[in-house]
Parts: sequence; C-alpha cells; structure tokens
Amino acid sequence: MYRILFSLFLSRLDPETAHHLAFVVIRLLPRIGVGYLLRAMTRPHRSLGVDTLGLHFESPFGVAAGFDKDGEAVQGLGQLGFGHVEVGTITARPQDGNERPRLFRLVDDRAVINRMGFNNRGASDAAPRLHRQRTIRNRPVLGINIGKSRVVDVDAAIDDYLDSTRLLAPEADYLAVNVSSPNTPGLRGLQELEKLAPLLVAVRDAAGQTPVLVKIAPDLSDDEVLKIAGLVIELGLSGIIATNTTIARDGLVASEQRIAAIGAGGLSGHPLAARSLEVLRLIRTAVPPELCVISVGGVDTASDVAERLANGATLVQGYTAFLYRGPLWAATINRGLRRMNRRTLTGAASV
Repeated sequence: MYRILFSLFLSRLDPETAHHLAFVVIRLLPRIGVGYLLRAMTRPHRSLGVDTLGLHFESPFGVAAGFDKDGEAVQGLGQLGFGHVEVGTITARPQDGNERPRLFRLVDDRAVINRMGFNNRGASDAAPRLHRQRTIRNRPVLGINIGKSRVVDVDAAIDDYLDSTRLLAPEADYLAVNVSSPNTPGLRGLQELEKLAPLLVAVRDAAGQTPVLVKIAPDLSDDEVLKIAGLVIELGLSGIIATNTTIARDGLVASEQRIAAIGAGGLSGHPLAARSLEVLRLIRTAVPPELCVISVGGVDTASDVAERLANGATLVQGYTAFLYRGPLWAATINRGLRRMNRRTLTGAASV
C-alpha cells in the first residue's frame, strides 16, 4: 500500500514537503488515540532488548538524527516501533538552515542528498519540550544530537556546544556530539584531534552523568577513524556513532548531470552502506566490547540490521529508508529480527 502511495503521490511532491506531511501525522499519533493501538502491534519482542549506556533499549533499531529535528514526535516514533529516537541536530541558537530546495531523492539509488543545514528552533526552545518527554511512560530511549550554530565561528565552537549541553544534557538519555555534517561550514574540521579533544572534554564534563557519544563522518581515512576511536577511549566517552552522510558520489545509478544539478550536500541511503560497515568493523578492532558503537548508514532491511549487529554494532539507526519503506518500517525490521532470532534458536536446539 505504501509503495503505491509513494509511487503515485509522495514521489511527486517536493521531498521536504512530503517529509513534513508524514511528520505531522506521526507527531499526532499519540493525540488521536491510534498510536496506542499501533503500539500494541509494533512493540518489539522482549528478546530484542539491548542494555547499554546504562539504559534498556526495547529494540536495537532506532531512528537517526535528522528526522525529528526539534523533538516533537518522539512518542509517535516510539509507537511505530523504534527502540530509540535521536532528535536533532539541535544548535544553541535557532536557525533556518540553508535555502530550499535542500532535500533531493535519488529513487533508483534508494538514496537522498540533503543540505538542510541544521534547521531547528534552538536548544532553549527544545529543552522544555524534551523535559516533558521524560515523564511519558513507555517512551523510546531519547538521544539528543547537538551541533555548532552556523553564525558561530569555529574558534568559538566549544562555548556554543556548551550552551546546548547545559540546556539539553539533563533532558537526554544520551548526548551525541555532531562534528561530521557536511552542511555547516567548518564543522568537519572539528574532527581533527587537536580541535576535537578539547571539545569532547568540555562537553563530557558539562554533561555530568549523561552518556556522551561522538558522531563521525564516513569520509575520514581509516587512520583518522582509528585515532578518534583511541581518543574516545582515552577520554572515557560512552561511544561512537558511525557514520554521518558522505560527500562522495561514487557508484550511483543517477546520471552525472542529475548529481551536478543537485549540487552540494550529504548523501545517505544504500550507497553509503559499504563504507558505513567498513567503518564499524574498523572501530571494533580498536575499542573494547563494552563501548557502545551505533552503526548508521545504508540500513534498509532486518538483514542489514542483523549484519551490523553481527559485526559489532551495539545499536543500529536508520533514516533514509524510512522515506522509501513507509511508517511500518521499524516494526517490519523488528519482526524480521525476531524471526531470525527464532531460527537461530531452533537451529541451535536441533544440533
């Protein structure tokens, strides 16, 4: 049904307009009563539960930052079956982001290019709303992703991140430090160790008891990935989120003319899968088993999630395939993981 709807209607809409329409419906689910019935249908089986970061996740599968930028649909997303919701990216100062159009589908590649630019209403606006989320029973685990305000110079980035941290860390189950979006000028330069280390120390100390993770780019070299992994261990951070979108355009079905017409932005979806998996495997060679590693990038099916878990992911996130699979995507993945678990158990019992 969703495929028909996407083909005949949603794919003909501007992608950002289509996103907003879907978002409004998801945000309203708890208010119209349908969400509670839906929750009974989509709740992950207890066998899928994961304990990490001092938290219990009902499912290893969650929605990545970018879908719910201001933390307005956390409960609705949980009712669709996501075990955690990472909201944001939220900046200390409200900002409109880049000019539209800034979101582009590559349907044949099952991919998206975006240059949203951290459009959000700011940390002060989000904090009271996210505080209310913490009082809701049966909500998903809440991650809050923070980034640099565009108007703030890179040299002043630490103070800017600290403004967000002080407001949002008390409301977060975990805090994600985004230094890897390609859509804010200068941001990826913060992944250089001499800039990253003092930033992460400052956020870690200001966050108090809230677990802090850092989100990295897939375009880092293997050596850079390993150095950041080592830094995370040295600083005693709680984990790594790998990876953000890519600026690469390799191996796409879409024509060069189409890609050139779209222009700059981060590519997400299926073309990112191979590199995201490579980075996950690389990180796992360098960090202890107990460190939380969240794998994101090119995840589409339950088999994709299972592959990431088998290669050392503690948790897995997705976003782009949500646009192509529809509202029951998370529930479908959870059912698929449950079936795989049952087959594994049945096979083990028969040996």
